[in-house]
Amino acid sequence: MRFLSVLLVPLLLWGATSAAQAGSVIDRVKARGLVRCGSAARPGLATDTGEGQWAGLAVQACRAIAVAVLGSPGRIAYHSYETPKELAVVRNQEDDVFFLTGSEIADQKLGGLVVLGPPIFVESHAVMVASGSRARHVADLAGDSICFMIGSTVERSLEAYFDGLHRAWFRRAFSEEGEMNDTYAVQQCHAIAGEITTLAATRLEPGINQLSSRILPEPLTVFPVLAATGTADGAWSAVVAWTVHTLVNGERSETRWYAGGAGAMPVAAAELGLDTQWQRRVLEAVGDYGAIFERNLGQGSSLMLDRGLNASPLRGGLLLSPFLE
Repeated sequence: MRFLSVLLVPLLLWGATSAAQAGSVIDRVKARGLVRCGSAARPGLATDTGEGQWAGLAVQACRAIAVAVLGSPGRIAYHSYETPKELAVVRNQEDDVFFLTGSEIADQKLGGLVVLGPPIFVESHAVMVASGSRARHVADLAGDSICFMIGSTVERSLEAYFDGLHRAWFRRAFSEEGEMNDTYAVQQCHAIAGEITTLAATRLEPGINQLSSRILPEPLTVFPVLAATGTADGAWSAVVAWTVHTLVNGERSETRWYAGGAGAMPVAAAELGLDTQWQRRVLEAVGDYGAIFERNLGQGSSLMLDRGLNASPLRGGLLLSPFLE
């Protein structure tokens, strides 16, 4: 019994220390002085600008979280999950915030490791054609050749779309994105399919023929990019979720009947370390969702995408956060 007591005391102390270290992400973030975020690289959402600097809508969401917790938008570390080694960061929950899609969660078996927060962006699979193409809708491409990456979720979306129409199409599958883009640029396929953010970036590189392109209006499918956190700390998940909701609600206009901006859904939560002015500071530091979208994806950016599904339901979009009804 004396031996067991000697053995159990260190184990209990180790367990208590480990629980304390794992239990409070907010404390770890404050001690580190950085919010660690990551995602797959996507044009307009997360783009490496060189020398370890990242830009995009997801990066701005990470900066907003840093303002909420640390008081400064510059207190972040951002990186992408492009290799198996980098994806281990998600499985080991070494980051504080993960911006993930459903397929990324399923492929990496993360369902039991993450809490899904609000969407920061509604991504879509779309089709792009040359500006002079006769096609005005994806259905107009029945019988035509479409370039896509083999084995991708885009391939499944194309198959599902044309299967629903009961129409045939000519498949041009590629394993290298550069080769696919070059083939499209010289118009050896009538159209190219991909995520709409990627197509918008591809549109900026017209190739040797200086091809001008346009993205067809209807999506093949739509899916959210979600702000996810680890399962160990509900308080941290709440901070991240309320910060994203603050960005979305920041667009709401104030009227004589409804509060807007930082007051659209006031969250003063001393339990989370959030005072009465934190939402105002976030919006002043990074802007509301609409301003962030315009700078990184919209008409104020090189991608020049319309808000589309990333607008409020009142404007035909899907983004909606809780507010004072």
